Formats: sequence, C-alpha cells, structure tokens
Amino acid sequence: MGVRRARRVVLDDFEGTLARAQAGAADAFGAIYADLARPVAAYLRARGADDVEDLTSEVFIAVLTGVGRFRGDERAFRSWVFTIAHRRAVDSWRRRSRSLPVEPLDDPDAGPVVASAEEGALATLGRERVVALLSTLTDEQRDVLTLRLVADLTVEQVAEVTGKQVGAVKALQRRGLASVRRAIEREGVPL
Repeated sequence: MGVRRARRVVLDDFEGTLARAQAGAADAFGAIYADLARPVAAYLRARGADDVEDLTSEVFIAVLTGVGRFRGDERAFRSWVFTIAHRRAVDSWRRRSRSLPVEPLDDPDAGPVVASAEEGALATLGRERVVALLSTLTDEQRDVLTLRLVADLTVEQVAEVTGKQVGAVKALQRRGLASVRRAIEREGVPL
C-alpha cells in the first residue's frame, strides 16, 4: 500500500502570494487559507479535535499574526503551518483533559440540526469509518499518517513538526500503514 497524497490547491506564485500576505494583502492571505484550510482541518479532525472549525480558526489566526516573521520557501511554510496545527491540537487535548464536560441545553424550537436524517447518516458513516481505522493506530502513527497523507508533508517535514528523527517517521509510517492494511483485511476487503 503506497502513500497516496491528498489533492490540494497549488498556489501559482507562492513567493509573490507570501510577500503580499506579509504586506497585509487580504486576498493573498485568503489564497493561503484556501490552499491550507481543508488539510489543516482534516489533520485536526484526525487528531480527534472537538471543535475542528474553531481550532482551524485558531491556527490561521496564529498564521496571520506570525506570517510577517516567516522566512522560507513553500515547503517550509507548510511545515510551519502544520507545526502550529500540531501544537494547537495538543493544547486542545490538554485543555479537554483538564476540564469537565459541558452538556448543551436542548432548544426544542431550534429545529433540525441537519438537513435530513439520511444526509446526516451518510456523512457520519464516512467519518466514523475513518475514525475507526485511525483508532487502530498509536497516537504517533496517526500523527505521521495524517501529516503525510492529509497535510501532504514530506517525511522530513513530518520529522520537523513532530520532533522525531526521519528514520523514526519512516518506521511509524510503515507500521501505521501495515496496521491499517491488517484492519481492512480483517473486514474482508481485498487490497
């Protein structure tokens, strides 16, 4: 099972877009956001973040406030953004482990939360399947695979984000993919 990369938007002129974003051009930052928001949200979702939208917003607020100080190419920029996402996910997990669960109040007049039960069920099935497969992995394997597949980072970039050696990242990726393969094969799905 080879590593298949997620499709992503590619900025035609990264250096120019970055320079304009650093100068405060809203459309340039919007282009960066459009390029990276989905992979960042997917990474946070895979990490088990409670409120992916809020956490993604936190990541891009940090990117917006720090972009003026960033120096490097597009690969370094992606690594920097996912380092921020990784740290926000860890912070969220720590906050969650220290706080008591909050039960939302039900508003009987609020109406349905989803358009229909069928749409909600279909959307949930896909997420549940991915979450179930990811739950077969260790936390480190899950981090490596989501950064490689969802964030489209290189092995070297994943090593930088996670603070691990390149060899350790490769080993975690290999063991994680083997674990996913075994889980799928146990379900009788041929690869």
